[in-house]
Amino acid sequence: MKKRSFVVVGLGTFGTMVASELCRYGNPVLVIDIDEKRVSPFAETAREAIIADGREEAALREAGVGDYDVAVVGIGEDLEANILCTMNVKMLGVKTIWAKASNRTHHRILAKLDIDRIILPEQETGRHVAQMLNFPLMRDFINMGNGFSLINLMVPDVLTGKTVSELPMHVDENLRVLGAMRGTAHIDCTDGTARLEKGDRLFVLGRRAGLEKFIGSLPGGR
Repeated sequence: MKKRSFVVVGLGTFGTMVASELCRYGNPVLVIDIDEKRVSPFAETAREAIIADGREEAALREAGVGDYDVAVVGIGEDLEANILCTMNVKMLGVKTIWAKASNRTHHRILAKLDIDRIILPEQETGRHVAQMLNFPLMRDFINMGNGFSLINLMVPDVLTGKTVSELPMHVDENLRVLGAMRGTAHIDCTDGTARLEKGDRLFVLGRRAGLEKFIGSLPGGR
């Protein structure tokens, strides 16, 4: 399958991490920043590393931004530059656009541009950390969209020997145990008969409020 191509504009902490990881996965990546010091580390890893101003449509056009499948606008410090760059990559015909927002107001402005995803890195990371601190059994969670999340939950020792059907799933009818990991082995939990063992990690799908009730109802969940 043909790999998608990516352009990352703005190489601050966020943009640099995104571009570095995309390059590590072997994707064709174009990186752009106005600062040569931020661009030069990508000279050997990216398909192209260009010094240019994302506010200038002509500069982005000359760089060939319109030929890429996905654009990530990582400019964070300058709200005007972020918005202008996002508008430019959209006008150049990039099919999928993700952009970083620095605050809620910025998020609302970008939403008017009808792009594919707006990211609030600091808020998303802070929420993620707070969830795991508040619920000690939770090892990780993923926002699945439409109000649903998937959590990775460590089974407390007191539930060792119980079956999945004995878990307090009644707290929310939308909760579903999708499976469990026992070391590196996947355990099918769909019929509720799987018996839990010490160290198992459950994967539970549901709405946030229901998941929080479920975790809170488990011994050691709060």
